[in-house]
Amino acid sequence: MNRPSATKLKHLLQAVPPGFLVDSGWMKRHGISRQSTSAYVVSGWLERVAQGVFRRPFAAAESTEARTGWKIPLLSAQWLMGYGFHLGGMSALDLRGHSHYLRLGDDLDVYLYGNDVPDWLLKLETNTHFVRRRNDLFEDPVLGVENASFSLAEPTDGELQLSPWRWPLKMASAERAVLEALDEVPRTVSFHTMDTVFEALVSLRPRLMAQLLEQCRSVKVKRLFLVYADKHAHPWRKHIDVSSLELGSGDRSLLSGGRLHPAYRITVPADLLPREPSDA
Repeated sequence: MNRPSATKLKHLLQAVPPGFLVDSGWMKRHGISRQSTSAYVVSGWLERVAQGVFRRPFAAAESTEARTGWKIPLLSAQWLMGYGFHLGGMSALDLRGHSHYLRLGDDLDVYLYGNDVPDWLLKLETNTHFVRRRNDLFEDPVLGVENASFSLAEPTDGELQLSPWRWPLKMASAERAVLEALDEVPRTVSFHTMDTVFEALVSLRPRLMAQLLEQCRSVKVKRLFLVYADKHAHPWRKHIDVSSLELGSGDRSLLSGGRLHPAYRITVPADLLPREPSDA
């Protein structure tokens, strides 16, 4: 009488790819009882990875990267369980190739932005560290958040239909991510790192960038953005109307021993100041 339904098990196996995770909320929404869930664990159809969180066992041939990486847990939380957070900041810039070096390797931080990042995800053992940030930097919490594909291979005859490489990742656009990253300066991101990032940001979309700047709640972030944008003077800079931005009043100090930027009244390293005519 207590045997789990074969129909429910078939649905579970069709909906959850090998290695992906689901939580008790997902089980409840799909009509799978706690008794059936426990039976699936005992039978080896599921593995318990945290309180109320379960993984469908990996296929035997699955790669080490898939088994220990951060992508499958992230995609599971976003697409199977329905959490609304996104990957952003420096992590999104790195993954999009807007840095001179790729930082998303072993034992590095992956920044997640949202007010519903689950605690279990932060504690999960992967080859990186998940870092949670609140998603309150902008008035619109989803402006500039995109479904980004990072497929590493083309599918053959549906072979990768359920592969994590075929699922999109909810991730900040470069325009949103750069403002999220600036919010970390100088706490976890250095001025120099942001300088190298801006050097690579040659193709930002001016309209989206302007919208995000207008919705950004941080005076510090907007002033820093303009400091770097003026220094690198990419073609999109001329489309940013500074007069439409609320930049606050008074000087802002971010750096002990720094120099006050004459236009944006924020302390920065000397190499970020405008060049004097004699320097040209």
